[in-house]
Amino acid sequence: MNRRESLKAIGLSVSTVVLLDACKTNPDAKTEDSKTIAEVGRQTYETERDKHLLTEKYFNDHELATITVLADIIIPRDEHSGSASDAKVADFIEFIVKDEPEHALPMRGGLRWLDVKCLNVYGSEFKSCTPQQQEAMCSQIAYPALAKPDMLPGVTFFNKMRELTAIGFFTSKIGIADLGYKGNSPGKWEGVPADVLKQYGLEGV
Repeated sequence: MNRRESLKAIGLSVSTVVLLDACKTNPDAKTEDSKTIAEVGRQTYETERDKHLLTEKYFNDHELATITVLADIIIPRDEHSGSASDAKVADFIEFIVKDEPEHALPMRGGLRWLDVKCLNVYGSEFKSCTPQQQEAMCSQIAYPALAKPDMLPGVTFFNKMRELTAIGFFTSKIGIADLGYKGNSPGKWEGVPADVLKQYGLEGV
């Protein structure tokens, strides 16, 4: 089973929908006095808070670049759809750590741990390592049951990174298309089935 199929097998929880809703960045309608009108189903203060969070920046450029590389290792581009970076997963994670601050320090600490580990092993920070080195490092922290004790901090970080990447991807336009979800669609009435008509002696009526 490849990475994409593995992630699909995990399934998406109801909280995924909440996270997707929180990441909407559509321009808000304005009244004549330029006050913001809340989106349907949301309070004005929620919309204003999201706009404020989008003006802030938590991760630096190096951290965002590392997140992008990691996300594409977790969900690479394939013959069916684009990669995590195509779905702007790094932007999603940037928003989430500001919207839910409990993720902020663990994510930053995990990125730092990954860079230090790669410097010790390969002499380069993670994003500057070769693709083979990056894959090798990830393979040591992607499977908790097989990880060595000194890799456990990386396992915890990678679990969180994988979770956020999956949510960010499969709640994006690209990810929803990849799942094949088409939403509700109207039914097509084709009349009473022939076997039912026959049962009641109404053939040809």
